[in-house]
Amino acid sequence: MSLRRAVAVPFRQRGVTRMTESEFVVALSLDRDWFSPDQAKRVVTVGTSEGLLERSDDDVAVEFDPAAVEIPDDFEPTEEILTQRTTFERVLETVVDSGVEKQTAVAEINKLQSELAITIEAAAILYGRRRGLELPELTERARNEL
Repeated sequence: MSLRRAVAVPFRQRGVTRMTESEFVVALSLDRDWFSPDQAKRVVTVGTSEGLLERSDDDVAVEFDPAAVEIPDDFEPTEEILTQRTTFERVLETVVDSGVEKQTAVAEINKLQSELAITIEAAAILYGRRRGLELPELTERARNEL
């Protein structure tokens, strides 16, 4: 499930873009009962490392528009989001969140990679850009990984 969606929910629920880290942890662990408090703290760490959250003092701020994220009524994140992901996985998630079927996106990204003889990360970023997605931090991350 989507880390972006899980991060967006507490901010949307409160109608804010900044809250204390403890409020965020409570929202994910006690209010939603999605994670234990320790796991919810891990969501903050992973969200920060992936550019979705910014920590300052005891606050966390969302780095994207949470209202723009589609959250299905039956959405419930899995523990899978607690791990840091590769640049490819992050780009793929952004593409899928924009409305492209995952299987379609993977097939088209693989085709681009093969046709252009580039890395999977570069192909994913190119695919996302062709779909109108802005991916500056992921583009920079992929560039640094080369």
